[in-house]
Amino acid sequence: MSVTSINRGGEVTIRDLSKSFPIAGRELAVLRSLDLDIRSGECLVIVGASGSGKTTLLRILAGLEAADNGTVAIDGRKVEGVGAERAVIFQEPRLLPWLSVLGNVAFGLEVRGVPKPEAEERARFYIALVGLAEFADAWPRQLSGGMAQRVGIARALTVQPGILLLDEPLGALDAMTKISMQEELARIWSEENVTMVLVTHDLEEAIYLADRVLILPKEKGGAARLISIDLPRPRDRSESHFVRYREGLLREFGLH
Repeated sequence: MSVTSINRGGEVTIRDLSKSFPIAGRELAVLRSLDLDIRSGECLVIVGASGSGKTTLLRILAGLEAADNGTVAIDGRKVEGVGAERAVIFQEPRLLPWLSVLGNVAFGLEVRGVPKPEAEERARFYIALVGLAEFADAWPRQLSGGMAQRVGIARALTVQPGILLLDEPLGALDAMTKISMQEELARIWSEENVTMVLVTHDLEEAIYLADRVLILPKEKGGAARLISIDLPRPRDRSESHFVRYREGLLREFGLH
C-alpha cells in the first residue's frame, strides 16, 4: 500500500485562553489569556514547571477539556469536543491486550466503519513506518515499552490526523530507548507532514524535536514565551548551537 504524504491542514489559532481549577476553596489559574498560533505542519513543543498547565493545554487542544474563557480554532473552525482531525498519544500507549499489534492499529479505522481488509492494509503500512513490520501478529504483552509506544504512534497515524498531540510520550522509557524514539518521532513527523504538538519535561528532547518551544510560566501573572529553534535537521546534540539552546532553556528554569 502506498500512503501519500500530504499537508492535511492543522493550523491552530488560540485566543485569550484561560483555565482554572478549584483547589481547597479557591481558584487556581493554570492558563491565563494565552494567545498562540501553531502553523500547519510545524512541531511545537510545550515545556514548563509542574503545574504550569502543559497537559491542560494539550487536553483543551484535544477537546478533552473545556477552557473557562477564550477560543481554539483549527483551520478556522472552532474546536468543540474531540474530532477526527486530531489524534492523541499519551505516556502509556494503552493497548488493548486482547488484540494483536495489527488489531490495535487497525482498531481506530474499524470503529469508524472502514472495512476490515482496508483497515488492516493501512494499519500494516503504519506498523512498517514505525519499524515493527515483523511484529504485526505479536500481542501487547510480548512488546517492550519502546515497541508498545511505537504501536501507539502507528495507531494514531493510521487515522491520518492533521494534528498529532503527544503528552510526555517518551517519559517512561529508558535513556537509550528515548533517544531512539526521539529520532523516530522526528523522522515520522517529517514523512507524514503532520502538525505535532508535544508536551515534555525533557529540555533536550524539546530542542531536538521542535521548530518552536512554548515555555509556560508557573508564576502568577507571568507571560508565556516562544523560542524558535533554528537548527538544521537531523540535529546533532553535541553541536555547539544545540548546546547553546539547551543552556538557554536551562537558564529559563534557573537550572544553569
